[in-house]
Amino acid sequence: MSTAVATRHPYIYALLKGVEPPAGRLAWLNERRALALEYANALAVPTTRDEEWRFTDITPLTKVHFRPAGAAPRLAMQDISHLIAPEATTHLTFVDGVFAPELSANAGLPYGVLVTALTAALNTHAAVIEPHLARLAAFEHEVFAAVNTCHLRDGAFVWIAKNQSCPTPVQLLFVAAQQEVASYPRCLVVVEAGAQCTLIEDYVSLGETVHFTNAVTEIAVGGNARVRHVKLQREARTAFHIANCAVALANDANYISNTITLGARISRQNVNVLQQGDGVQVRMDGLALVSGRQLADTHTLMDHARPAGRCEQLHKCIVAGAAHAVFNGKIIVRPGAQLTNSAQESRNLLLSPRAQVDTKPQLEIFADDVKCSHGATVGQLDQEQVFYLKSRGLGEARARNLLTYAFGAEVIDRIPVPSLVEQLERAALEETQAEG
Repeated sequence: MSTAVATRHPYIYALLKGVEPPAGRLAWLNERRALALEYANALAVPTTRDEEWRFTDITPLTKVHFRPAGAAPRLAMQDISHLIAPEATTHLTFVDGVFAPELSANAGLPYGVLVTALTAALNTHAAVIEPHLARLAAFEHEVFAAVNTCHLRDGAFVWIAKNQSCPTPVQLLFVAAQQEVASYPRCLVVVEAGAQCTLIEDYVSLGETVHFTNAVTEIAVGGNARVRHVKLQREARTAFHIANCAVALANDANYISNTITLGARISRQNVNVLQQGDGVQVRMDGLALVSGRQLADTHTLMDHARPAGRCEQLHKCIVAGAAHAVFNGKIIVRPGAQLTNSAQESRNLLLSPRAQVDTKPQLEIFADDVKCSHGATVGQLDQEQVFYLKSRGLGEARARNLLTYAFGAEVIDRIPVPSLVEQLERAALEETQAEG
């Protein structure tokens, strides 16, 4: 398929400035980037007239003229040391989307475990990468995934060979440091049959900069393999963040995700989990804690394409000020996917009269021997609980803050990295106190 020569949408044209024609030595990668460029040229920027975006107006994003990152600023280790989890002795750092080896540590890993820059891995592990890269995260109908794939050069690659285990969590730290820069983080995680790993995908800002993060993560989990995936979005509240995560699960795979959204002026997270094999086990936990004029949108898809899959999903939103949270969760049970057991719960807490939540749980079931459920609640703090705490000597504000903190801590406490739990609980407590 030939490459388009001009874009149709001016904003996409601006984002594609600096994209070079695919000319690498790997023909398959050139073809995928060229195809992504065609789709990026053909697709429009979504608006509230599109069903999947009807609650999320990204007009403020399209009004900012972002430039490519170019040369990233040189940072010292002390600039980011407080952001690295002590448990993550293996970590890769990217500054404005550019790999920073001097800020990374990936030596001393056991045999069969590789954590490195994607550009380096393409020279040594192309056969492992080819079946998954730009294959799991579809870009045919998602313009931001297409633009990310056009920019696909740098990125993170994590490979755990068959029956191997990474002894400590792996942290992929993406740092935004420059003003009005667009970055395109890319992560590919391949965990082969019987292997295990814990992955921390962490997005942060140095200062209150206006920047745009357009991220794509692809995770392939082999048969009987186990992956714990922690996604943290704690960028500046002046930033914009759009992310697509695609997960493919083989027979008896186990995938547990914890997604925490704290930052960005406008954020959108698409998580698509595909059950490709029988008997998978999935748990998806999410928490969005927003205030001011923030907008946090989370769309999830659990696609049960094979029998005997099990999924438990809990998503919570705490919304204060004039902020707006959106949750759209869909469960699909395909024909023949018998014995599926899938449950989804959306729980939302409004802390002010101007706070807004739109929640839309969905079930599409095409098999008859299944057990599926979904539910959604939107409300304010329970006044009886507030009264109970006040009767025990707490003031009104402190009682409300404590209940709000406990509401979010239920999700945070499930994260398998103690230092992150401590950091996030402290951030949640500070946020609730500020609102009080």
